[in-house]
Amino acid sequence: MFAEDRKAAAVKLSPAPREVRLAGVVTAVPSLALLVFGVVVLVNGLGSPAQPGNNVFVESGTFIVVALAFLAASAGLVLGQTWARSPGVVIALIVIGLGWYLLGPSGEPLWGVPIALLGIVALALLFRRPSRAWALGLREGETETEAAERGGLAGRRAEREGHEED
Repeated sequence: MFAEDRKAAAVKLSPAPREVRLAGVVTAVPSLALLVFGVVVLVNGLGSPAQPGNNVFVESGTFIVVALAFLAASAGLVLGQTWARSPGVVIALIVIGLGWYLLGPSGEPLWGVPIALLGIVALALLFRRPSRAWALGLREGETETEAAERGGLAGRRAEREGHEED
């Protein structure tokens, strides 16, 4: 009985499969690193003399705003929001590209390999069968055509909201 209650609470908190929630956690790691980097750039820039053509506020602000957007998408994945899957895929691709750049042109394999692996893991999690079925609104044993006739994710959400009101 306790296991059923715990599973029901997890579904109520996040209807997404475990793979999607894990992808949210994985994409949060580089997002938090980017946020820290933006703050470090700001603190270091404030302590050094101003240079022509270098606006430390714009530079650090860009990093911080992008990091916050990435963190919003990561939180959306953890909470099971379907809108967050596409930004999660974009974040994973950006992280893979960053890892490749660090590995190849920058000659920093100690940083490049783990960063690229983070992106690959997030991408793999977001494209696993349970993640894809969740994004498409598929029920167990249902085909994509049957889900489309029912209205996919929107149809599943309408059914769930209809049952909650009863």
